[in-house]
This record gives sequence, structure tokens and C-alpha cells, in this order.
Amino acid sequence: MCGEASSRGGTPLKTTLIAITFIAGLLPVAGNLISNSLIVIASLSISPHVALLSLGFLVVIHKLEYFLNARIVGRSIEADPWELLMAMVVMEAVFGVAGLICAPVYYAYMKYELVARKLI
Repeated sequence: MCGEASSRGGTPLKTTLIAITFIAGLLPVAGNLISNSLIVIASLSISPHVALLSLGFLVVIHKLEYFLNARIVGRSIEADPWELLMAMVVMEAVFGVAGLICAPVYYAYMKYELVARKLI
């Protein structure tokens, strides 16, 4: 049947998991938490080892995503990736998740204003 685990021990409800992960992925931060939790829970139904590997993979992928986003966004606002990463770390420490999300926009505005006034 569609979405059920096969007799070979596949992931249970994989079609449902894919659909929920896709829909939850449209939500900025909560979507990542929801989809990652569901993936780890589904992996746990196979074995604890697979669940740990899934969790490790998801953490690594999301951290690499920060670097990739910093590079892509940095090009559009004429900033080096390290500048954006620092802005994201500082804004997250000060304002939490909202600061992390808003960091590239605020940094771009701040840098534009400083360059316009010839301070940098």
C-alpha cells in the first residue's frame, strides 16, 4: 500500500512523511523543527542508530545551509560571507530566532548607510 512500510523494513508512512515535510518546510523556523522531529521519530522506528544518523545529518545540513545562505545573500548585498555569519550570530544572541531571520536585512541596511556616509 502507498506510504506503508514494505516487508523489507522501509520507512513507515514515507509518503505522508514526505508530504508533511514539504508543507512544514514552507514555515520559516517552526517548519524545520516539525519536519526534523518527524524524520527522527520515523528513523527511530527503524532503529536508534538510524535515528542518531538522521539527526546528525539534519544538523550538519542545516549548519551548512547557513554558510551557503551567507555566500548567496552576501553577493547580493556586497558583503563577505563572514560578515553575514557574524551578524547572524550576534543578532541571534541578542534577539533570538527573530534576530537570526532579520540579520541579513538589518546588516545590509547598516552597511549601506555606513558606506553612504563614508564611514567604511
